[in-house]
Amino acid sequence: MATPKGKYAWTATVGEKGQIVIPKQARDVFGIKPGDTLLILGDEERGIAIPPKGAFAELFNMAFDKENGGDRQ
Repeated sequence: MATPKGKYAWTATVGEKGQIVIPKQARDVFGIKPGDTLLILGDEERGIAIPPKGAFAELFNMAFDKENGGDRQ
């Protein structure tokens, strides 16, 4: 079965301290570098998601953009 373009699957093992190593191919594809901060989202029914690096900035801008209803007081 061929993998759809732009879709990936990797495995990672959780260590004793709860840490995982992001596979090198995943780091390369998504431009993850040492020292980067990742946003990790969790949903008890749907699981864990690690959105692309720029997602936090996008969410922050949406939440605080006055034109889009953010920054309500």
